[in-house]
Amino acid sequence: MTEFMLAELNREVERSRRALEQAPEGKFDWKPHDRSMIFGHVADMVATIPTWIAMEINLNELDIAPAGGPTMKREPKTTSAALITALDASAAEARAALQGTTDAHLETTWLLKARGQVVQSAPRYEMIQDTFNHWAHHRGQMTVYLRLMGSKVPALFGPSADDNRF
Repeated sequence: MTEFMLAELNREVERSRRALEQAPEGKFDWKPHDRSMIFGHVADMVATIPTWIAMEINLNELDIAPAGGPTMKREPKTTSAALITALDASAAEARAALQGTTDAHLETTWLLKARGQVVQSAPRYEMIQDTFNHWAHHRGQMTVYLRLMGSKVPALFGPSADDNRF
């Protein structure tokens, strides 16, 4: 399992890097709709989601909004270079966690909580697969933002209107 996940991590990091390279400076506060997240937040998630893989391996649970406690804080990034630096750091953390775990450990349960209540409970390998899916979701969201801001959309799973690579 870990070898498969490492290979998937490496593919997704490269796809994310291509998207983050297109982040337009000066538009990190832009959002397409009043109810949408700002571009900088979406791009930051694309850069840092791999840290969740490490948490899902190294911790037994995570409360993303502890009752009476601080919520998860993000350090805002305002350049493509800062996003790519964050991606490299979060990917390295995920790689180290995957390289240091076992398939047996990945079969044990991990809990996601909000305000002390369990919102998801599943084997770690399932949670990690959900994290990969969540990452692809936000990267797709980011590419829509890129298009709407007039930036180039990179080829991720095949050619785009701006990039013919496979």
